[in-house]
Amino acid sequence: MTGTDLEELHGALCEAMVGRDLAALGALLADGFTLTHMTGYVQPKAEWLDAIETGQMQYHRMETVEATLSTEGTAPALTARTLTDATIWGSRATWRLTLRSWFEPRGVDWVITRTVASTW
Repeated sequence: MTGTDLEELHGALCEAMVGRDLAALGALLADGFTLTHMTGYVQPKAEWLDAIETGQMQYHRMETVEATLSTEGTAPALTARTLTDATIWGSRATWRLTLRSWFEPRGVDWVITRTVASTW
């Protein structure tokens, strides 16, 4: 797995979020995936996908401004700074989010095991 591969996987994640493509998201995320929101709330994969499906979380546009790869520890990670235009539980804004995602192999592909969001 190269940094370019991780960036492409991150790009596919963002594209699926904006497109509300639940099938693509399901394929990109590990079964035990969690999303830690900037509030600190740790949301399981099924709950997050349900929130996207029901419109509680709507991602209108995501622009990755910068991405860096880290290979410290046992799993590769990508830290991406994004400008994320989203409506989350009724509040729409463009958030300056740092999304730090960890990856693991699944067969010949890779999946995202968890993502932690914070502001920058």
